[in-house]
Amino acid sequence: MKPRLLITRKVFPEVLAALAEHFDIESNQADEEWSAEDLGRRVADKQALFVVASDRIDAALLAAAPDLRIVATGSVGYNHVDLAHLRGRGIPLTITPDVLTEATADMAWALLMAAARRVCESEHWLRAGYWKRWAFDQFLGEDVHGATLGILGMGRIGSAIARRARGFSMKVLYSNRSPAANEAELGATRVERDVLLRESDHLVIVVPYSAATHHLIGAAELATMKPTATLINIARGGIVDDVALAAALKAGTIAAAGLDVYENEPALAPELLTVPNVVLTPHLGSATRTSRVGMAMLAARNLIAWASGEPLPTPVPAN
Repeated sequence: MKPRLLITRKVFPEVLAALAEHFDIESNQADEEWSAEDLGRRVADKQALFVVASDRIDAALLAAAPDLRIVATGSVGYNHVDLAHLRGRGIPLTITPDVLTEATADMAWALLMAAARRVCESEHWLRAGYWKRWAFDQFLGEDVHGATLGILGMGRIGSAIARRARGFSMKVLYSNRSPAANEAELGATRVERDVLLRESDHLVIVVPYSAATHHLIGAAELATMKPTATLINIARGGIVDDVALAAALKAGTIAAAGLDVYENEPALAPELLTVPNVVLTPHLGSATRTSRVGMAMLAARNLIAWASGEPLPTPVPAN
């Protein structure tokens, strides 16, 4: 008998077909919004679970799944999973690194350019019919070429962002717990976080979310940045205090921001919707077909490896 697998979101047909050879599948192909109670009821008799970053895999859900033997998340981050509880049950968790690196780095640059050059703000103004003449001081943004790029966190995605900075002849600074092995190749200089905040013209946040990074960027940190600076968050919601950011944007503490992730998403802090100098996208960092199929297929490969008694390709490390 095949192990029973629950898939919490609609997945691509080729991924579903690959999994169907190894599992008896219940899949949310209708893409309905399942409540925590509904998810708990559905997972009760399953041995395997395929989730995404917006699913909360906590102690209550795991208590409802006595037969669960593996969880695969279609994401690199796993702060939505109670890892300690999983490990206490001896249940492995797998993630999807590498396949989304380049697409997410591209998205960081899309947000950076749009925010620094006021693309969305000026488009809304144009669509509203306000453009009547050209002027020297119309929607003046900030230079990207030759500016200083700051990267908070220098892993795979941070490195990919830094590589792209070469085309803009930028000075690259970064802050990380330890020196990046590739900093010479990237032409990047490691500095303390307060220096990074103070000297960056454009700051991109790429650190993982954890209790230690919750509201890592708040009112005090924003106040140390340049008034001409832009801030980009493509990491996880909660790293930036969104309410404090909205206040800083409104006050002119910094010039602009671009956000792809939010605390408590898909809910947004209402204050963010009241300021024009922020670009908002709905968690699209990995949203290319190549990356999203790659993420789903890597999650599937982990599940198939488990079902076949083979080593898991990308488990979360033991420590």
